[in-house]
Amino acid sequence: MDKIELLKARRAEILEAGSEIRKKIAELTDEASFAEFDSYSFSENEFYEGTVGGEGVICGSATINDNAVYVIAQNGNVLAGGITDANCKKIVKCQQKALRAGAPVIYLLDTKGVAVGEGVSALEGIGEVLAMAQELKGECVQIAVATGEVLGSFALLAASCDFTFMTKNACVAYASPLVISAASGKNLAKEEVGGVKNNKNSGATTFEVEDILAVRDTVTKLLDTLPAFNGEVETMDDFNRAAPELNQKVCVNCLKEAVFDKDYFIEMNKGFADEVVTGIARIGGMAVGAVIFGGGDKGVELDRNNVAKVKEFLYFCDESGLPVVTFVNTLGVKANLATAQSPVMKEIANLTYALYNLGTPRINVVYGKAVGLGYSLFASKALGAEYSYAFATAKISLFDTKAGAMIELAGISEENKDKAEEKYADEIQDPVNAARKGYIDDIIEPQFVRAYLISALQLVTR
Repeated sequence: MDKIELLKARRAEILEAGSEIRKKIAELTDEASFAEFDSYSFSENEFYEGTVGGEGVICGSATINDNAVYVIAQNGNVLAGGITDANCKKIVKCQQKALRAGAPVIYLLDTKGVAVGEGVSALEGIGEVLAMAQELKGECVQIAVATGEVLGSFALLAASCDFTFMTKNACVAYASPLVISAASGKNLAKEEVGGVKNNKNSGATTFEVEDILAVRDTVTKLLDTLPAFNGEVETMDDFNRAAPELNQKVCVNCLKEAVFDKDYFIEMNKGFADEVVTGIARIGGMAVGAVIFGGGDKGVELDRNNVAKVKEFLYFCDESGLPVVTFVNTLGVKANLATAQSPVMKEIANLTYALYNLGTPRINVVYGKAVGLGYSLFASKALGAEYSYAFATAKISLFDTKAGAMIELAGISEENKDKAEEKYADEIQDPVNAARKGYIDDIIEPQFVRAYLISALQLVTR
């Protein structure tokens, strides 16, 4: 047979087998930018009639909005969506190329677990993929996109990435939903086991999207904001823009609109521990990681979920070189039995380590309450913050209320109770008490917070 005709026939077979996933790659990347690696790599598998073209995974380089990326795309139509040892070696090879280039890796995941007939070899291959993903941390941004079912060990790969996208119909679970249903004694739909809602509750989903085009839009914004790809940019947004409304009312959305450059706030892990908002943004053209505690007038009490959310976000900011701005409206640990019986104190200990060892600058702004442990973690400069500010309307104290102080001081005399009540009333009402001792750098009028932050960021990022 003519070699050229044979090549064309083989190429046509491979393209046909991967037509669906290749369409997704084309939608994700810039037009005609995808250059495939190892397209003629074939596996041997006795359960699938001999050779299987393409290993069930497509790897290559491309660009997204002119930013170089590496794409690893599983083809769920090959090997019944199964993972083979050869499949894993092809993935590792692409990961290594991305590491040498320092470019982002985008995984399009669609697998039902290890392919039939592979045995321990595939498990070893999965270990190599997961190990390489850890090696990429802090060196290359890793983005997982669940394009279908992601069952078994590759669910851990998705959870290991900096960003994980899920479409509404995707399913990500460490085991088959059928297995989990049987073990639970329930007839559960796959959406209940590994759907978007379940993965949001576990903190494993960074973004929920409609389709692959929405993934492209968000990835474009991410790469435009992260300093590794786009450093400080010029902004038409006024550096000294005031927000008089903050003098009357402060809320999460109010802060987002008043502080950050227009259209430059990307919220992460929405739907998980929503009392704390985390995201990447720009302030005066400078990229930052933002932590905003909500909670309204009451403030946010700490529990294992919101502490874990902040901790993981700090690790991401450290790896990405993002200074962290924290807007504090935070109390101590939530006082209920469920929290007391959870590993919340261990999570807080790990968070404390992350705060103290953060390799990028940190700026705190107490806009609501900083009470008890909430102050120590997120307002105190002892854990490494460069600057700590407080709104003139903020409340900084040992206890949230006079009643709380009285409970703690129940054993003292009536005379001392009166003194304590007066003392804690003053502390709650005025952050100047903390500023007088040098714990807070400045008490600021809320409407001018943007200008203060830009000035501080210009100092700490040079």
